[in-house]
Amino acid sequence: MRIVIAEDDMLLREGVALLLRAEALDVVATADGPEAFLEAVDAHRPDVAIVDVRMPPTHTDEGIKAAVEARRRLPGLAVLVLSAYVEQAFATELLAGGTGGLGYLLKERVGRVEQFLDALHRVAEGGTAIDPDVVAQLLTRSRPDSALERLTARERDVLALMAEGLGNTAIAERLFVTEGAVHKHIRNIFAKLDLAPTDRADRRVTAVLRYLEETQQRV
Repeated sequence: MRIVIAEDDMLLREGVALLLRAEALDVVATADGPEAFLEAVDAHRPDVAIVDVRMPPTHTDEGIKAAVEARRRLPGLAVLVLSAYVEQAFATELLAGGTGGLGYLLKERVGRVEQFLDALHRVAEGGTAIDPDVVAQLLTRSRPDSALERLTARERDVLALMAEGLGNTAIAERLFVTEGAVHKHIRNIFAKLDLAPTDRADRRVTAVLRYLEETQQRV
């Protein structure tokens, strides 16, 4: 796995690079800004890019814009975005294209090495990894009269784990239920949200988050 890291905080940038190299992953380049990041993508054609949301010069959304441009230049590039804060708009914007290979994590997750590496590998394999805190805020921002209110408490638990990018087996293990029960809950969720079910995890997560984005915009 060839990785490029774009992060303006030198300590975090070098720390992530050291962590990944210790895991025998190939960090081919690091960058401290969007221009240097895009140059590294062009030069090294990595499999995965780890990108900070806020980078120079304005420290607003340069990272998101650079990530979108990198995927335009290198179709199929997996992107794991890091942010210091919960910013729901960035999470839903990332998934707007309806494709996999995308992740959004809070920077504090980097210190939880197993979770961070799991998200990185999931994204590299074409899946989706959304920070649990972001998912929680998306769910709580739904309107009282939205379709989400049709879901039972257990179905909301399953939906949140789906949005994080977990598959049926992982959801069953997390909730201490059978895979058959998870499958039934997912069928109910899609029916109540008027979403067509699919066997591909990235598509189902994208569909769910698109729905959450629509409800968020109406709040």
